[in-house]
Amino acid sequence: MDILQVTDLKKYFPIKGGFFNRVIGQVKAVDGVTFRLQKGTTMGLVGESGCGKTTTGRTILRLNGEKTGGEVLFNGKEVFDLSDRELRSLRPKMQIIYQDPFSSLSPRLPIGEIIGEAVKEHNIVPKNEYDDYLDRVMDECGLQPFHKTRYPHEFSGGQRQRICIARALALNPEFVVCDEPVSALDVSIQAQIINLLKKLQEQRGLSYLFISHDLSVVEHISDTVGVMYLGSLVEYGRKKDIFKNPIHPYTKALFSAIPIPDPKAGMKRIVLEGSIPSPADPPSGCKFHTRCPYATDKCKTEVPVQKEAEDGHFVVCHMA
Repeated sequence: MDILQVTDLKKYFPIKGGFFNRVIGQVKAVDGVTFRLQKGTTMGLVGESGCGKTTTGRTILRLNGEKTGGEVLFNGKEVFDLSDRELRSLRPKMQIIYQDPFSSLSPRLPIGEIIGEAVKEHNIVPKNEYDDYLDRVMDECGLQPFHKTRYPHEFSGGQRQRICIARALALNPEFVVCDEPVSALDVSIQAQIINLLKKLQEQRGLSYLFISHDLSVVEHISDTVGVMYLGSLVEYGRKKDIFKNPIHPYTKALFSAIPIPDPKAGMKRIVLEGSIPSPADPPSGCKFHTRCPYATDKCKTEVPVQKEAEDGHFVVCHMA
């Protein structure tokens, strides 16, 4: 059963200028993203920096204001049609783990208040069970009860990320956006956090949207994978299908950069020429045609539509 259905999601940001500060253009940060996420599974969202991965996650959670277009269904309900009261009751079920575990924690609050603030606000547990509940959540995330009185600057990067995970889990969410949660950590700590996220998913039946640019991490944790380029999803499907048989030229180039732990194995790196176009002025036709080695005249004028190349494996390309 799908916990999340995203259809043709768009989020544009206005560009203002001139003497009267009028809108003179739009940054098309998310431009027609479509995917589904089943309960208890993880979808990895990958792509170059600035392609719109984080904006997609934040827009789904209604952290970027109103959407520009499309549909976001959470458990069958349109998220953007909810009233303030309905949205407030939904908030605990949809959480986010931010990329930087230091800047996302208030330096003025002890850890116990950071984790428990929203628990009190949403009345997750009765007051007489509050302290025991926090201890249980912290223990699940590898934190000790005496940590509650300490402040964020007293912890290492890995511990701070555990605090961020505990803050999200304390609200008993069903869906969590993991916005590059291990990119700021050492490799050994990354493995601990990834294993923690997988353990918590098995115990609680969580669903993750895992945003990352580290393909090896995405391959390890994901069930399905979506590849973004310039605000659009160019390929989407099961992890094994995407990694074994990438179809879109951009996906092939992206995957060719994955390091191989064998010094004797020759890497066939696909180097893309040119720079990424601006999302404020994307190319006509296929957005990737300015860097694609297989681009034709049709690619320059016609926008490709999503096709099902094989069962459950979708690609947006004229050549597929």
